[in-house]
Amino acid sequence: MDDADLAAHLAETAGRILRDVRASGVFSPKALGKAGDQTANAFLVHALREARPDDGLLSEEAKCDGTRLTRSRVWIIDPVDGTREYGEARADWAVHVGLAIDGEPVVGAVALPDAGVVLRSDRAEPLPPPADPLRMVVSRTRPAPEAVAVAERLGAALIPMGSAGAKAMAVVRGEADIYLHTGGQYEWDSMAPVAVALAHGLHCSRIDGTPLRYNREDVYLPDLLICPQALAGQVLATVGEAQEAGEAAN
Repeated sequence: MDDADLAAHLAETAGRILRDVRASGVFSPKALGKAGDQTANAFLVHALREARPDDGLLSEEAKCDGTRLTRSRVWIIDPVDGTREYGEARADWAVHVGLAIDGEPVVGAVALPDAGVVLRSDRAEPLPPPADPLRMVVSRTRPAPEAVAVAERLGAALIPMGSAGAKAMAVVRGEADIYLHTGGQYEWDSMAPVAVALAHGLHCSRIDGTPLRYNREDVYLPDLLICPQALAGQVLATVGEAQEAGEAAN
């Protein structure tokens, strides 16, 4: 398999494994999240080390030994993105498998197991035009004040949703128009979704407009914007206005 086929195959297979773990019916919601994370991570880590032994690897659920920093090709995975949603038997969780090459998000696959779909960076679909009013996905439990302020300025409707991957894929699938996040994330939260979104022609950046880079020593990525190219300038300008208003208020 080439890299894109491998990413999609592993994301889909991990999703099936996770559904089987959940269907066993032997775990409480909290224990289910932990069992799912560990089981899917073990599968993905062993599979990638078998299939791509010379590549680096970064996983949310595996301790990093630093060797990835010496590699050009690095797989970045999130075995269960949205552990809480998975544990609560919700549908808005995902599996991320992505490949960064020299820090660029090149290959990505995001499985939405309960929807039965895998979104891939090598199989882009046409994007529908933005809705009127615009629709912005935000955290269902902790919507960031900055995102809410931007939505108000844009007149956008808020769509509460679980995992980062589910939010990003909602934009890719035309179910939302903007994913703006300012509450802090890590590389595994966005790398595969960003690769898929970029392949579909979407704008992806930090909220100051700078590119997203991966396989850094510090894997913390505090903010993210995914939206259609036609909206990017307006959204970024509105973010700046909202930040200035917030600073003035303080």
